[in-house]
Amino acid sequence: MKHVFSQRELSRADISSSMPPPARRARRAGSRRNGRQQRFVAAFLVAAALAALLSTASFLAAQEKGKLVEEIIARVNNEIITSSEYSKAEQALREEITQSCAGCSAAQIETNYNEQHKDILRGLIDQALLVQRAKDMGVSVETQLVKHLDQTRQQHNLPSMEALEKAVESSGISWEEYKASIRNSLMTQDVIRKEVGGRIAVDTADLKKYYEEHKADFVRPEQVYLSEILVSTDGKSPDDYPALKKKAEDLLDRIKKGEDFGELAKRYSDGQTAKQGGDIGEFGRGQLAKQLEEQVFQMNRDDMTGVIQTKAGFEILKVEEHYQAGQQPFDKVENEITNKFYQDKMQPALRSYLAELREESYLTIKPGFVDSASVGGNSVIEEVAPTPDSAKKPAKPSKKKAG
Repeated sequence: MKHVFSQRELSRADISSSMPPPARRARRAGSRRNGRQQRFVAAFLVAAALAALLSTASFLAAQEKGKLVEEIIARVNNEIITSSEYSKAEQALREEITQSCAGCSAAQIETNYNEQHKDILRGLIDQALLVQRAKDMGVSVETQLVKHLDQTRQQHNLPSMEALEKAVESSGISWEEYKASIRNSLMTQDVIRKEVGGRIAVDTADLKKYYEEHKADFVRPEQVYLSEILVSTDGKSPDDYPALKKKAEDLLDRIKKGEDFGELAKRYSDGQTAKQGGDIGEFGRGQLAKQLEEQVFQMNRDDMTGVIQTKAGFEILKVEEHYQAGQQPFDKVENEITNKFYQDKMQPALRSYLAELREESYLTIKPGFVDSASVGGNSVIEEVAPTPDSAKKPAKPSKKKAG
């Protein structure tokens, strides 16, 4: 089977595997403290991820008199942002809006696109600054890169890394730039986690105060919060079922022996939620198939089902949280409230940090383009007529802070 990657998939799919969705209301108590910041920081990496592929994309150079010409629209210290990168960012943004707003009219899509278009150059500059900062910090993500590539290979049911490479290149992007896009995104995440998320503190007293003032928000019907591992039988012969069931049973055995459910879901689940560690969200009574409901509503936090055969395949479900009907106690919703606090603090903190990086950097922007996060005083790229190679080269401009 031939796998064709869309531009959006190439720029976002692998990146999102390390970016769990925001507002996970229930995770087990033992992992809350260690995993909390990483999950919340990741929720705000979407804008940076949009630019991840673009910052290392191949030039779409134009041919002029036998020479390759590439228009530079911005300089960020020693790096440049080109017109082709900007065009790719526009394309990725339009694809993202079209897919996320599937029921929208053409006019609504265009309105959303125009509203977000003003921040395209900002996103490209943000990404360049963060990657440069990661290099200054000596960040290495090669181990994570290999893991991401292997996860992508498995999730697309490709037999080898060579097959993944061919699938990527058949979609019009080189294997090296594909890896570079993921590498840059992982570096960006590491910087934000350490330099921004690490500075955000949430006081338990504030969380409890919020809970007391908003108790009505935490009165709920009985619900379970679930994660899944699915070994799909889609397109498989009944003769394959025993082997597929054995695969699911082996995964269940590995979890019982201490391996992490979410990590195994990322690597081996065939479900659409694999990249999120199998997180499928909250369900009330009547929202699940009867055979599943009868089991999970009898279970407690961290309990798992056995291997269940469904229409989709062989499934393992884990109860991340079980909310009883009525007023939820603080410990059941603490993580949810913490999430809200981090969301409220993270975006301003991230923009403040990026403003600091801008002030410390040399930025120049071509007339007609705007950095919507400019801190003021950015230099302008002057356009000059081309001169023969033998002509005297102009003196290099002195370094200037963009402040």
